Amino acid sequence: MQSITDRPALALNGFFMLIILIGIIAVAAVMVGGFLTPILAVLAFILITGFTIISPNEAKALTFFGKYIGTVKESGFLWTVPFSIGSTVPLKMINFNTKELKVNDLKGNPIEVGAVVVWRVKDAAQASFNVDDYRAFVANQSESAVRAIAAKYPYDSDTTDSLRGSTGDIAGELVTELQSKLSTAGIVIEEVKLTHLAYAPEIASSMLKRQQAEAVLQARKYLVENALSIVDTVMEHFEAKGIVNITDDKKADVINNLLVTLTSDQDAEPVISVG
Repeated sequence: MQSITDRPALALNGFFMLIILIGIIAVAAVMVGGFLTPILAVLAFILITGFTIISPNEAKALTFFGKYIGTVKESGFLWTVPFSIGSTVPLKMINFNTKELKVNDLKGNPIEVGAVVVWRVKDAAQASFNVDDYRAFVANQSESAVRAIAAKYPYDSDTTDSLRGSTGDIAGELVTELQSKLSTAGIVIEEVKLTHLAYAPEIASSMLKRQQAEAVLQARKYLVENALSIVDTVMEHFEAKGIVNITDDKKADVINNLLVTLTSDQDAEPVISVG
C-alpha cells in the first residue's frame, strides 16, 4: 500500500486571484472578436476552477487527476491548483463513545464496559488516503482496544491492578494501544476514559453479595485486630501497676469478656458478682 503523508499544496489569496480573473474577463470583453478572446476565455475558465473556501480547523487534501499534490491547511478564500479535487477533513477535537461492550475479564467474569475517546486528525492526507473511512476506522479500533484491555485485568482486586481500582492506568494504556493502531490514519488520541463499568446482568446480583461479604469480612478483621490491641494494653496496665493479682484462668476470662464486648454487634450487659 502506498503511504501518503501531508505536504503543503499551492495556495494563494483568493481575492487577489479574483481581481486578476476580473481583469482577464474585462480585457476579453473589450477585445470581442479578436484572436485573443478564446484564449482569455479558456484562461478565465481555468482560473475559476482553482477557487476554494476552507473553514477554520479544517484541511483540504488535493488530488490532480488522481495524483495527490498536497494539503491546504490555511483557512479562508483561497486559490489553488486548477481542476484539483479537494477532500475536506476536520482538524477539530471529536468525541467518540463506544457501545457498552460485553467482555470477559481476566477471571472470566462477564462484564460490561464502555469508554469515551477524544481524538483529532493531525495528518489530513493519511486520514483521506490511507484508510477507507477514518471515522469508522477510529470506531472499530476503539472498540477492539477496549475489549483487549478489559480482558487483561480483573474487574476488582485488592492485590493487583483492576479495571475498577486503576482507572488512571487503564486509561493511559488505552491511549497507548489506540495511538499505535491509529497513527497510520493520521489520528492523534488526546484522551480515553472509561464511562461505563459493571458486571453483566446475569451475575450482577451474585457479585454484589460477594462484595458485601468481603466488606463484612474486612470490617470484622479490622475490629478484631484493634480489639486485640486494646486487650494487650489492658493486661499490660494491670501487670505494670500490680493493682490486681490475676491468675491465668482469670486472665483468660478477662480477655474473653473484653473481646466479646469489643467485637459484639449488640450492647454489652454488665454482670455484677454479689456472692
